[in-house]
Amino acid sequence: MSHMHSELGPPPALPEGALRVIPLGGLGEIGRNMTVFEFGGKLLIVDCGVLFPEEHHPGVDLILPDFSHIRDRLDDIVGIVLTHGHEDHIGGVPYLLRERGNIPIIGSRLTLALVEPKLREHKLKDTPTFVVSEGDTETFGPFECEFVAVNHSIPDALAVAIKTPAGVALHTGDFKMDQLPLDGRITDLRAFARLGEAGVDLFLTDSTNAEVPGFTVSERNIVPAIDAVFATSSKRIIVASFASHIHRVQAVLDAAHKHGRKVAYVGRSMVRNMQIARELGYLHVPDGVVVDKIDAAPPHKMVLMSTGSQGEPMAALSRMANNSHQQVNLEPGDTVLMASSLIPGNENAIYRVIDGLTKLGARVVHKGNALVHVSGHASAGELLYCYNIVQPSNVMPVHGEIRHLHANGALATQTGVPNVLLCEDGYVVDLVDGHASISGAVDCGYVYVDGSSVGDVTDTDLKDRRMLGEEGFVSIVVVVDSTNGKILSGPEIHARGIAEEESAFDEIYPKIVQALEQAVADGTRDTAQLQQVMRRVLGSYLGRRLRRRPMILPVVIQA
Repeated sequence: MSHMHSELGPPPALPEGALRVIPLGGLGEIGRNMTVFEFGGKLLIVDCGVLFPEEHHPGVDLILPDFSHIRDRLDDIVGIVLTHGHEDHIGGVPYLLRERGNIPIIGSRLTLALVEPKLREHKLKDTPTFVVSEGDTETFGPFECEFVAVNHSIPDALAVAIKTPAGVALHTGDFKMDQLPLDGRITDLRAFARLGEAGVDLFLTDSTNAEVPGFTVSERNIVPAIDAVFATSSKRIIVASFASHIHRVQAVLDAAHKHGRKVAYVGRSMVRNMQIARELGYLHVPDGVVVDKIDAAPPHKMVLMSTGSQGEPMAALSRMANNSHQQVNLEPGDTVLMASSLIPGNENAIYRVIDGLTKLGARVVHKGNALVHVSGHASAGELLYCYNIVQPSNVMPVHGEIRHLHANGALATQTGVPNVLLCEDGYVVDLVDGHASISGAVDCGYVYVDGSSVGDVTDTDLKDRRMLGEEGFVSIVVVVDSTNGKILSGPEIHARGIAEEESAFDEIYPKIVQALEQAVADGTRDTAQLQQVMRRVLGSYLGRRLRRRPMILPVVIQA
C-alpha cells in the first residue's frame, strides 16, 4: 500500500493522456464528499457535500469542501455528478454554483428533486440539470459516464464509471449490497462484473463500514422490530428518522396502516421530502394514513414521524426531551422509536436525549435495544466481494475517517489488488499508463459556513470561541491624558464567565497602575503598547492566582 506522505509538494503538470483524481473532502471525515476528475484540461466533479459541525466548532452551521484548488478553473468544469441525495453529497452544491451558476448537474430523479429546493433557496436560476438512471451512458466533455444502480439508505443511488482514454475509474458512491431491498432495486453486481471484465483501472470504494465484519443486515429485517413496537404501544408513537430515509418511512407507514394508526409528519424537511418522494413514486402512502394534524386521532391511533435523529441541539427529539418542542409534549406511555444510527462522536448527546425522554415517561426504542436501524454502507464481506468481482488494478478507498480508509485498503490488498492508494483530502492521484500513484497535494482546508458568511470564519476564530466558552472573558478599560499620559479614570475590570468575586481583582489594580505609569515614564504614548502592558500584567496575575486563561480585552482611551 502506498501510504500517506506528510510532506507532499504541489503536483507536476498532468502528462498528456493521463487522468488526475483529487479528493477535496470525505477522506479523513464522514461528510463533505467531493472528488475532482481531470482529463485533457477539463474537470468532472463527483458529489459536493457538507460536513456537520461538532462541539469543537462552536457556532458553525456547516463545513464545506475547499474549492480554492478549482476556483480559477471554474470554466473547465463540464459537470457535477451526484451519486445520491444525502446532505453529505449534495449540500455543498449551491455554494459551488454561487461561483459559477451554470455548471450542469447530473443525477437520478430523486437526487435532483432533493437538490431543486436548494437551488431555489439560493436563487440559482440558470443551472442545467440532467436526469440519468442506471444503464444510461452520457458524455460530458472528455468523460463518458456510465451509471450503475446501487442500493443505499436512500433510494435511487448510483455508482458511476468514468471512462477516458486514460482508463476507467469506477466510483461506488455510498452503497451496500442488500439482497432483498424493500424497493427491489439491488446493487447491480452484473454491471460491476461486466466493467471488471473489460478492465477497471481505478476503483474508488465506500469505506464507512470497512471495519465491520460480515455483511450489512437487510433493511427488511427491521420490519418485524417496527411491527413489534406498534403491537405493544398503548399511546402515541413518535418515530425519529432521517428526512431522507424513504424506505424507513415506508416501513413505518405500512406498520401504521396495518395497526390502524394515522401518521403526521413533524418538521419542515420531513414534510418537504416526503411530498417529493410521494410525487415521484418512491413513497407509497396507503389511503387515508397520512394526516395534517398531530391530534387528528386519539393518542393510541397516532404516529408522529419526526426528523432529527442525531441528537443535535436543534433536532426535534432533543426539544421534546427538554420539553421545549412547539407542537409535541410527551406524556407517560408514549413510545419514541429512534429508527436511526448514532452518528459517531454524537453518542453522548444522543444518550442525554434518551435519558430526557425516559424521564418524561416515554418508552424509548433505539438501535441499542432493538433491531430498528441498519446501516446504509457495505461491511467488509461486501467490499471483499466487490474487489473479487471487479478485480481492479488500482484501488483508492474513499468516504471515511482515516481508520476506515486503512481498513478498506487492507481488504483490497487481501484480495490481491496490486496497488492501493491511501489518500487524504487534497492528495493528487495520477493514473498514467494504467498505474495510479500519489503525485502531490493541493491546499485543502475546512471551509466554515457561519450564518450568512461562507469561508470568513477561520480556525483562529473558532479557537477564540472555544476559549471564550471555556475560560471566560475579562475586559479592562483605562482613560489616559493624551498629552502627559496620566491616568484620568480607571482601570475598570469587567469579568464574564469567571467564577471569582469582583474583589478578587482588588490587589491587581495598583500593579496595573504602576506598570502603566512606568511605561509612560519610559516615553510610551502608543495606545496599542499601553494595552499590551495591561494585558501582560492582568494575564500573568489571572494565570498565577486563578489558574485561568480567559480572553483579555484591554482598552486604552486617549482623552
